[in-house]
Formats: sequence, C-alpha cells, structure tokens
Amino acid sequence: MSRTDHFRDPNAPAANSVVPSVTAVVRNAQGNVLLIHKTDNGLWALPGGGHDVGESVEQTVVREVAEETGIAVVVEDIVGLYTDPQHVIAYDDGEVRQQFSICFHARPVGGSLRTSSESKEVRWVSPADLDTLDIHPSMRLRITHGLDDSRTAPYIG
Repeated sequence: MSRTDHFRDPNAPAANSVVPSVTAVVRNAQGNVLLIHKTDNGLWALPGGGHDVGESVEQTVVREVAEETGIAVVVEDIVGLYTDPQHVIAYDDGEVRQQFSICFHARPVGGSLRTSSESKEVRWVSPADLDTLDIHPSMRLRITHGLDDSRTAPYIG
C-alpha cells in the first residue's frame, strides 16, 4: 500500500486514525545506524512499524526490526515520543494517520542484513553519510535524537 507523508502541510488531509507504532535506532560496534530504504514511499528510515494486539511494545520493536532488516535486537531505552498532529500519513485506502511513534535505542545481538516486502534495501549507515540520503524530516529528527549521546531525557513532542 502506498503512502504520502504530510509534514506541516496546510493542505494535508485531516487525520482519521491513530495507530501506535515504534521505530528503533540500532547502532553497530562501529557506530553505524541501521536504516531501511522503504518500499511504500521510497525514503530511508529507521526500522519499525505498528504495535499489534497481544504484544508488549518491546516485543513490537524486536519483531519489526527483525522483519524489516533480519537483525535481532535487544531494546535498551527510549529515544522519544513523536506525536506531532501536523504530521499525518495518507494511505491509498483512505486512512489518514496522525503520527504516534515511540522511538527506542536497541542493540544488535544477531542476524544478518536482508530485505523484506517493506524494505528494498537495508544497510548500516555512517552518521557522516546521513545527509546523502532522502529521509523524511520527522524521521531525521528521531535519528538526530537517537544519535545524540548528550541527551539525558526522552524527547516528548
């Protein structure tokens, strides 16, 4: 299903749903961050997805990262909560979601890189190379917060 992200766009459609979701800032021993090249919008992003009934949010992070990247992770802490009502995602079925994403730090513990139906490319990216990738502003904010080792509290916004 294709999607269009609207970020602080006065012509964006009105949201008609909110779905809790997660993303994860996963860094390897070299300090590179795990990113996926998404199939639904063509942008680079942190791995993540929707929270399912019957699982804890930690289980959601572990499942989504493994499904989209092939990498097994352990959740370490929270980067922040991203709920900007001016960021909505319009899907081709008529659903328009208001952003509601909890971003976590996670540590890789196994697996190997692979793509999925949601990721046409998966790679470890040096923070120095992030500016060369097409990343949505909301996702870039999460990445920036997740890589900022001086932060002492989760972002709430």
